[in-house]
Amino acid sequence: MATSGRSHGSTTAALAFTLAVVSVSAAFSLYRWRRREEDLENRIKEFEKSLGSTLEKSASERKGRVKAQQALREALAQTESHDLHSTIYPMRPIGTIQSCFSTRNGTPRQPLLVSLARACLIFDPALVPPASLEGLEEYSHCWILYVFHLNTDIEKLWRKPSQSKLKAKVRVPRLNGERKGVFATRSPHRPCPIGLTVAKVEEIQKDKVLLSGVDLVDGTPVLDIKPYLPYSDSIQGASVPNWVKEDCSLAVASVTFSDTFSSSITSCWKLIVSDF
Repeated sequence: MATSGRSHGSTTAALAFTLAVVSVSAAFSLYRWRRREEDLENRIKEFEKSLGSTLEKSASERKGRVKAQQALREALAQTESHDLHSTIYPMRPIGTIQSCFSTRNGTPRQPLLVSLARACLIFDPALVPPASLEGLEEYSHCWILYVFHLNTDIEKLWRKPSQSKLKAKVRVPRLNGERKGVFATRSPHRPCPIGLTVAKVEEIQKDKVLLSGVDLVDGTPVLDIKPYLPYSDSIQGASVPNWVKEDCSLAVASVTFSDTFSSSITSCWKLIVSDF
């Protein structure tokens, strides 16, 4: 009986130990499961938070795109309504004039008034390949679009128009200082300082055009040239104000020197030669 009691006690102890181990294992497993559940819940919350942030960002970007599209439509509408301040057309000179006139003073006021006035239009080879000039030699004259680069207020006119002293009316020398609208004259001081002139094409040399009858000062930047077409550029019966008709009297037909002037030039030349 004693042996049986001891055996029963050992079995009970073993069973209790086993139950304890199972309980601890179950408790540990439950703890790990709860930790995993908590981790999963935290990850779900983080995912939901990240998803919400992404949706908010996407909505914000969508609003930004909508505003940008609205602004673009408004800008296009302004452009279509002829709002010129919203449009800029950058232009780069394609060549430069080498002229016999070094300053504005003494340069003819109109083209072809001095038929012997010579100039050379030199193109930028990076912008104008020589092939661009093929065929121009078949025309006697060409139009030249250029920039009034010596205007004193040209920098302010382009960079700070509000500070420019550009005037709507200019004084006309032939009218004893009477003012006319700038667009009724050929004044170089214009809202957009671009000039137009015509010259005779003397010769084409690769990237150069030799011209005569010019009214351009040395260093003038050229924007474009076009052939002169008599059938469309010469308008029969065109009318002009009376004060403009007198400009034809400015053309220099010939220059005659008096005998006294000729002898003075000869004397000066002899003095110059003797100094050498």
